[in-house]
Amino acid sequence: MNTEPYDFIAIGLGPFNLSLACLSEPLGEVKSLFLEQRSLFDWHPGMMLEGVTLQTPFMSDLVTLADPTSKYSFLNYAKLNHRLYPFYIRESFFLLRREYNLYCQWVCSQLSNVAFEQTVTQVQFCEQSKCYTVTCNTLNGVQSYVTRHLVLGTGPAPYIPECATASNSANVMHSSDFCHRLDELKQAKRVTVVGAGQSAAEIYQTLLQQAVPNGLQLDWIARSPRYFPLEYTKLTLEMTSPEYVDYFYNLKTEQRDWLNQSQKNLFKGINGDLINNIFDTLYEQSLDGPITTTFKTNSKLSGVKKIGERLLTDFYHHELDQHFEIETDYLLCATGFKYSRPAFLDGISEQLPKDAHGRYIVSREYAVDKAQKQIFVQNAEQHTHGFVTPDLGMACYRNSIILREILGYAPYQVEQKIAFQCFDLSDVDTIEQQKSNAA
Repeated sequence: MNTEPYDFIAIGLGPFNLSLACLSEPLGEVKSLFLEQRSLFDWHPGMMLEGVTLQTPFMSDLVTLADPTSKYSFLNYAKLNHRLYPFYIRESFFLLRREYNLYCQWVCSQLSNVAFEQTVTQVQFCEQSKCYTVTCNTLNGVQSYVTRHLVLGTGPAPYIPECATASNSANVMHSSDFCHRLDELKQAKRVTVVGAGQSAAEIYQTLLQQAVPNGLQLDWIARSPRYFPLEYTKLTLEMTSPEYVDYFYNLKTEQRDWLNQSQKNLFKGINGDLINNIFDTLYEQSLDGPITTTFKTNSKLSGVKKIGERLLTDFYHHELDQHFEIETDYLLCATGFKYSRPAFLDGISEQLPKDAHGRYIVSREYAVDKAQKQIFVQNAEQHTHGFVTPDLGMACYRNSIILREILGYAPYQVEQKIAFQCFDLSDVDTIEQQKSNAA
């Protein structure tokens, strides 16, 4: 066992921890290690649809918003791979999703602090040394590492409503498996898509174009009252800012929870161009006669039963206060992702206090241990830091703070104020302040 402690070990290698790896490696005095159980970086392979783009501009790459001079920037990747001029001529701020994945894979090949095929099985804490021991299963057997700090980046897992999983049917699937089973879906008689976000829309458009003309009956069922577009105006984008995180963090828990429910169209809405493209596809197909598709909003999935090889799905329309059923071959749940605490943390669970809902108690600086200085999280703090939590554009900001907290100094500038707006009342006199001034 290597007992020389790392400054920090990060567990999981999604875009957020990969960003941290890029920002950490050039710091010669920092000893870091990033552990990933997969054999390579592969970002949402089940949704790697042709032509789809990120919903954030290319400057939300792994490093640019912390260090525009980094050799790990997308622009440097494009230059070294002879793609900079084509990217320039394309005149789009939004990277293709496949392009982003290739960029991240290229970055991984440049880094020395990343280790794949490392499945973390246990984390233990030594009171005497104030260090953690991270134990992994690897291709070469069991390996252990010692570290002073941890960064948890295992991310959320695909979520399927319990009423759907109870059917135990292989024909109930999550959107993250869509590309892997697309050929199978295209051969079906009927497919029912549940969800109202970007993934649901991309899946619907793909099947509408590739399978409906061949006879597929396609349903798109949404719990929301309509198919909301992603809010992307500039004053709204200012909410992806340090100031709004400060504002949100200082609200009461009940207010934060309410806002996270009411702000879903700020991070879970559908790209407006895609909504329009879907309509245009429907319009074009309608020239040949009725289209075998069904839309329903205000409708919540409430039950799924197996009927032979098919599924009987039950939905509740909450505005009409009525149930309706759809018999289908496949139920495709574009129902998002949900975070659950990894089992390997059980050995240090006493260091990780929970709130009344079983969630991490997260400091403003993204720490979750009792002392709020040794264990940090990536993309598990929406309940405390708001809808910007999964936003790729905030990765560099969060990682700059995490590095500052671990190292005791800021290797990268941490912005304090970037918005024209002020989200609290610090720039105006409240009634109480006016009374105090008058007195």
